[in-house]
Amino acid sequence: MVTLEGVEKRFGGRLVLAPTTLTVAARTSLALLGPSGCGKSTLLRLILGLLVPDAGHLSVAGTPVTPATAIQVRRRIGYVIQDGGLFPHLTAKDNVALLARHLGWQPPRVTERLGELAVLVRLEPSLLERYPAELSGGERQRVGIMRALMLDPPLLLLDEPMGALDPMVRARLQHDLKRIFAELEKTVIFVTHSLDEAALLGDEVLLMRDGRVIQRGTMRDLETAADPFTREFVEVQRGARSAAPGLEA
Repeated sequence: MVTLEGVEKRFGGRLVLAPTTLTVAARTSLALLGPSGCGKSTLLRLILGLLVPDAGHLSVAGTPVTPATAIQVRRRIGYVIQDGGLFPHLTAKDNVALLARHLGWQPPRVTERLGELAVLVRLEPSLLERYPAELSGGERQRVGIMRALMLDPPLLLLDEPMGALDPMVRARLQHDLKRIFAELEKTVIFVTHSLDEAALLGDEVLLMRDGRVIQRGTMRDLETAADPFTREFVEVQRGARSAAPGLEA
């Protein structure tokens, strides 16, 4: 579904993504882990065509990602960011339906799809009439997921979608996302700082540091890796979980 071949990105003189080659198979889920600023979000933005690589090539479902194809590619990708990224002046319903209406969907089709998605993400349909400021953080994030799924894209990109939620809301949404991923069989790439979240939602995990891929494999591979940074990352995560029991799902 996603292929990167020697993709590199710099901001000025700073290397934010070293030449990277990887593939993500259809209907699999890949968790991107690593410290802040290691290149995880940059990788998602390159796949979306929001950034142009300085070297290398990307493709999504066989289509090269270039400035000329970026809009076409984005319509095959659902993108979810922290707190939903909703337009504050639009109701939840209008946020979800915005692109579908732009593409000429007829009102009955829009209404039917809104109903399907509300059931899928377990959002009370009456909440779709509210503005984002009138919704809780978890409700906004569910609306953001609905918007990402509106066009039924084959690929979902999620950039720390639960990072701003309190632990109980986060735990519920994590398990709902696991159910949604399994039910829809999408290809999913998601950014998280949580080892537990990566283990719950990812078929594979990819650990990054300073713009480079350090380790890729199963969670078991990560936990038994010989690389010193990988061992330290896992130990720090385990230590934080032990010091604050119950905060991670």
